[in-house]
Amino acid sequence: VDKVQPVPDIEFSDVNGGTHRLADYRGKALLVNFWATLCAPCREEMPSLDALQAQRGGEDFAVLTIAAGRNPPPAIRKFMDETGVENLPVLTDERMALARAMGVMAMPVTILIDAEGNEVARMIGDADWSSPAALASSVSLGPRMKRPWESRVTRRWCSRATARRWAVGRASPVAP
Repeated sequence: VDKVQPVPDIEFSDVNGGTHRLADYRGKALLVNFWATLCAPCREEMPSLDALQAQRGGEDFAVLTIAAGRNPPPAIRKFMDETGVENLPVLTDERMALARAMGVMAMPVTILIDAEGNEVARMIGDADWSSPAALASSVSLGPRMKRPWESRVTRRWCSRATARRWAVGRASPVAP
């Protein structure tokens, strides 16, 4: 049986200097995406993350995109403008403290966190988060969903290659 792991309690910030912690979002399932302004796959993926937040974000679910590493605020604003992002918070982890604590080695990395603050799954690489299957599966990521990768809908939201990139906690890939 795979175990869920609590997420680290490490501060990250927004471009206005405000501080945040993942615990601030307890009670919501989160799709947390670590990205960088110079990351080409991140640029491809960002509009679909924005669409997912616009269509499914709310009381029980949110998409958080966190620019990890040295991404100056003007570069972040330019990136967001060029990719057409309108619905995502602009969050940063300049020293990569949260990214390192969560085992992020390259970008993009997307981590699913349940409403109790536990990491339940992760995917390395980009995905189309605005596909009909991804939008349908986000409904199942509500506060009671402990293991979203077990959902039949979640397994269908991506290709077999993408499904193999999902990992439970920080370990084994999930079989499609």
